[in-house]
Amino acid sequence: MTAASLTWLGHASFRLDSPGGKRIYVDPWFDNPKCPANEKDPERCDAIAVTHGHSDHVGSVVAITEKLGPMPIVAMVELKGWLKVQGAQTDEVPGPNKGGTVEVEGVKFTLTNAFHSSSADDGSYTGEAAGIVIELEDGKKIYFAGDTCVFGDMQLIGRIYSPDVAVLPIGGHFTMDPREAAVACELLGAKRVVPCHYGTFPLLAGTPDELKQLAKGVEVDAVDPGESIEL
Repeated sequence: MTAASLTWLGHASFRLDSPGGKRIYVDPWFDNPKCPANEKDPERCDAIAVTHGHSDHVGSVVAITEKLGPMPIVAMVELKGWLKVQGAQTDEVPGPNKGGTVEVEGVKFTLTNAFHSSSADDGSYTGEAAGIVIELEDGKKIYFAGDTCVFGDMQLIGRIYSPDVAVLPIGGHFTMDPREAAVACELLGAKRVVPCHYGTFPLLAGTPDELKQLAKGVEVDAVDPGESIEL
């Protein structure tokens, strides 16, 4: 197996390449203004994971499946059903709900709680917002908090899943800001954090530097869009 890598595609979009060679897109929205041009047209994809139904998280899901063909989509049961109605090509397995785990070719996806809203632009109900813990083939676990404020039961996520890396929003306004994210690190017991959902628009004013000042003892892996970290 090779080392896994996580590539930030701007906003809350990520490309995760697993040790077993699987390519996973999390909350893909390639039309975000920070997404590098060379990442907008993916050449392959083995699975897509989506935290909630807002357009800045599901924006490119249908297009990926139209180009690359049917593939597993891991999302709340209502959201996966809605995506299929929109034309997403995927399997017939219903999406899970919080606490549920789906395995895709050796990679495990578990939905966790999140505190946020979730609906499509047309007002369609797309289930509740969720976080996702992804366990790779080598046992390494990455927690994508999705869009959320900090909440006390992040302690449970840390206790049950012990994520090696936490991907946390820090922009504020719609999600946690750096102050809340620093508390989230403490609750999760996270020693390594990748910040996201900041800088896309002026409203998302939180910065990695603020998080670094507040989250003492935590490795904050702030990368530019298009850059990767080794997991």
